Amino acid sequence: MPEDDVWKPTKKHYMDPNNLIALVNDNDEICGYAPKSEVHTGGLLHRAFSIQVIHPQKGFLLQKRAGTKYHSPGLITNTCCSHLPIGFTMEEIIHIRLLEEMGFDCQLSYVDSFRYKAQFGNGLTENEIDHVYVGIWEGIPVINPEEADEYLWIMPDEVKRLIADYPERFTVWFPMVFEKIRSRTI
Repeated sequence: MPEDDVWKPTKKHYMDPNNLIALVNDNDEICGYAPKSEVHTGGLLHRAFSIQVIHPQKGFLLQKRAGTKYHSPGLITNTCCSHLPIGFTMEEIIHIRLLEEMGFDCQLSYVDSFRYKAQFGNGLTENEIDHVYVGIWEGIPVINPEEADEYLWIMPDEVKRLIADYPERFTVWFPMVFEKIRSRTI
């Protein structure tokens, strides 16, 4: 089958809690796919990504997750994050999700990855190898209200202070993303 004829899931497909996302082994090799809902209820190790966009004068672009999100609603986090759905490469999905969540796209560079596991009060578990990307952008985001309630630009020193003073206001993965970006870019 020619590359052009390969089936690509639609946004509706990968936003569905029953969509298939990449499961990985301890070496971050894809070893299968499972519905997102099963991955999170079963605490299965899977591949995710976190994008941090930086404005040269305004600092880090953060979002407050929509109050309707299935976990970590209303918490502050990096610019964009999601999982690797079946039928996409990381290079494709990072740009698609950035555009869908924040209303823009920009050049993104891979920084590093890390593994974490966190249980949430609603019975869900994130058990991820999170791939971190960074981009430089100077525009005005147009946030998707299904993804984020608000956004803000904030300088790195202030981010560091707020994480230390108010850790409960941030997603569990954001401090790890912040340190990966900060140690490589600032």
